[in-house]
Amino acid sequence: MKRLVLFDFDGTLADTAPDLAAAANKQRHRKGLGPLPYEALRPMASQGARGLLRASLDMLPDHPEYEVCRRQFLQDYEAEMTVLTTLFPGVPELLGTLKENGYAWGIVTNKMEYLALPIVEHLGLHTECVVTVGGDTTGHSKPHPAPLLHAARQAGADPAHCIYVGDDERDIVAGRAAGMHTVAAAYGYCALSEVAAWKADAVAESPAEIWPIIRTLWPR
Repeated sequence: MKRLVLFDFDGTLADTAPDLAAAANKQRHRKGLGPLPYEALRPMASQGARGLLRASLDMLPDHPEYEVCRRQFLQDYEAEMTVLTTLFPGVPELLGTLKENGYAWGIVTNKMEYLALPIVEHLGLHTECVVTVGGDTTGHSKPHPAPLLHAARQAGADPAHCIYVGDDERDIVAGRAAGMHTVAAAYGYCALSEVAAWKADAVAESPAEIWPIIRTLWPR
């Protein structure tokens, strides 16, 4: 019985917010606006271009300039997406513990593959990660369960023997729909006060808390 731990990426394994916020502020600069403080943009990091354009330019998808700005944001981000991005403290130790105990792990993110895969490699995760699923790998993105089910199939694991860890409500919705155990990463870009409403199986306030939770959800 293969046991697989799947992780969201932004806000769960990797702190990508500094580079995402920098790209968002470049859109403000292009329009002659001053930069917003990092603290105002960080909570939107898990919501990708849509959330960051809303936070930085108050621009929604129905805005006539939205698609142009979205493409420019993605180009600016791709050009400098590994400048300040790092793993969250405790993540390397967590992944090492999983390996030592015979657990496989992978990544399921809504980030497009062309953005996700280079960052995964830059952070040195590609050598041990058994599967990486991006927002365009299947015909759906989270909260649809298809990406999670695809990851389980690729890794050769039964969804019932998988745990999904993420820092956004859509991660928990997708995990439940896929029949997996779910863990809310409350150390990411969400507010701890929001997490209880998601009804995850467990909540981790730091990466160090995830391994004990896994052992609780999957007792020996």
